[in-house]
Amino acid sequence: MASTLTHPREQDCTGSRVGVTRRQFDVPAPLRLWHLASFDAPSIAVVWALGFAWAAQIHLPHWVPVLLALATWAVYVGDRLLDARAGLRSGTLHHLRDRHYFHWRHRGVLLVLAVSAAGAAAAIIFSLMPLGIRAHDSVLAVAALAYFSGVHSDRKVAQVAPAFLSRILSKEFLVGVLFTAGCFLPTLSRATASHLTLLWPVCGVAVFFAALAWLNCRSIECWESGKASCVPAACLLGLGGLLLAASFAGAQPRPAALLAAGAISAMLLALLDRIRGRLTPLALRVAADLVLLTPIALVLR
Repeated sequence: MASTLTHPREQDCTGSRVGVTRRQFDVPAPLRLWHLASFDAPSIAVVWALGFAWAAQIHLPHWVPVLLALATWAVYVGDRLLDARAGLRSGTLHHLRDRHYFHWRHRGVLLVLAVSAAGAAAAIIFSLMPLGIRAHDSVLAVAALAYFSGVHSDRKVAQVAPAFLSRILSKEFLVGVLFTAGCFLPTLSRATASHLTLLWPVCGVAVFFAALAWLNCRSIECWESGKASCVPAACLLGLGGLLLAASFAGAQPRPAALLAAGAISAMLLALLDRIRGRLTPLALRVAADLVLLTPIALVLR
């Protein structure tokens, strides 16, 4: 297996060469590193975990966001390294993006840091996490292991499952469900009987966020592969979220505000789809994750 990857000339999301027909806006260096080094996913996970807790009026210990950030970052580094290795082995380099080249180029440092982050997360789990909550989170760990086994094994789910099941168990769907579970479990596991009035609406917001996470992954896949636009799905999800938020804003203002923030994210994804020709592929990818940080205005108040 080759030890290095040769980065091909960047192409835009319609397959044409970058900069040939129009000027495209690139991403600032700090945001470039934020995405390439996989800091985007932990940022989104922490913001939404705090958002769920805020909506349910549940206080999360300070170590919970730290644990979530460490675990999410380690998982995403591992996932991108495995994707890069699979691309090298099969010769399908057209599936690899800037983030994969970055991870493979710096795989020595990133692997050591990811293992260290996973070790630190394990130390937090065994030293600070209560046994009852640890039992709940072990279910998520098993699900994450099943995801890695299915996506990165020699015989993927899509190759052995029936056609309808492989569509349901797409990588985008699994990422959306597992990512949402990781963000929502800290709140769900600490809920008591006094939180039930707020918890049920927040559960609805969690379902919405799973759809939003799927839409984010699906939009990126469409842009990077030149598939059909995801604007209809984004507009439908956004408008549905806004209408739902308005319907229970009076009785449940916090869950409604979080739902509205997610709906705005969906509408922003639709906007990005419309202006994608004006952005470089990397800038578009970074922007797709940035728009998921809308709840930060709620949790920082």
